[in-house]
Amino acid sequence: MAPNYDKDPVFGGNGLRRTVFAVALLNLAYGVVEFAIALRIGSVSLFADSIDFFEDTSVNLLIFFALAWSLKMRARIGMALAGILLVPALATILTAIHKLQSPTPPDPFALGLTGLGALSVNLFCAILLARYRAHGGSLTRAAFLSARNDAIANVAIIAVGLVTAYLWQSAWPDLIVGIGIACMNADAAREVWHAALGEHRAAQG
Repeated sequence: MAPNYDKDPVFGGNGLRRTVFAVALLNLAYGVVEFAIALRIGSVSLFADSIDFFEDTSVNLLIFFALAWSLKMRARIGMALAGILLVPALATILTAIHKLQSPTPPDPFALGLTGLGALSVNLFCAILLARYRAHGGSLTRAAFLSARNDAIANVAIIAVGLVTAYLWQSAWPDLIVGIGIACMNADAAREVWHAALGEHRAAQG
């Protein structure tokens, strides 16, 4: 059954659309900051996370426009979003391969502080989206999973900064977390795909 955004009190007054648009802008702004720092200090994990911020921007903008469409169209967009969620994973793998050619550890303090800022942004976005995750099907599920996964990844990035500074001055902690972020995005893509497939079958029936 298609969710009724006009009659549902949670969605009334275009609250969901305003929320995903605000989340998209927050992700875009911090993605630019994180990408610049990742390039400056040579961090694979920050690079992966910055690409993830841009992916989250795309996901939430697509949701903003797709909420006005039919259940069948929303299901198709949900399938497309599953593919988008794989983009950061592929970008991270390519970056990790390049990093292995020059395995210099990133600046641990810049890495940790940037991860802390990213965590603040993602926790705020996850809080904004949490009230909608059970109501909006695969689309809002994609947005919530992205924000949740980013928050988990940010904790790992902060840990990498601490480990690199005090325990293991190597490029490997950064590489390991970067690849872990890629795997987490792949799993989120699988979850969104199955949710969207279920919606598509419901629309067909």
